[in-house]
Amino acid sequence: MVRLGIVVSEFNFEITKLMLDLALEHAEFLGAEVKEIVMVPGVMEVPLATKELLKREEIDAVVTLGAVIKGETMHDEVIMSHAVRKIMDLSLEYEKPVALGISGPGMTRAEAHARVNYAKRAVEAAVKSLKKLRRIRKEEEK
Repeated sequence: MVRLGIVVSEFNFEITKLMLDLALEHAEFLGAEVKEIVMVPGVMEVPLATKELLKREEIDAVVTLGAVIKGETMHDEVIMSHAVRKIMDLSLEYEKPVALGISGPGMTRAEAHARVNYAKRAVEAAVKSLKKLRRIRKEEEK
């Protein structure tokens, strides 16, 4: 059994709500159990919530969901750059998969809608990564 936590950005919620619905549907299809869903204001808050979930023994992997849409400045690039780096660091620190289901930067609202399926890919990545890690760890025990 794979036990997931999901962290969802509320910013651009008309998109991230669709992402969450798709993630939950795909988790059920894969036989994964979603133990906790954490809503955060924006993508910058995703790493801290992810860290809190990773601390829990009942969470095997975390799926992050969000949509970072291009504005008039390079803010979207800064947000994504820092958030993704922290998410990767947390995965290594806690030795648990953290899947990136955050779309952007540099996309329009229409492009963000077209990328809602990133949520499904992220759930798939979290589940597959965990299963592969479990296999590697079992081999190490021998």
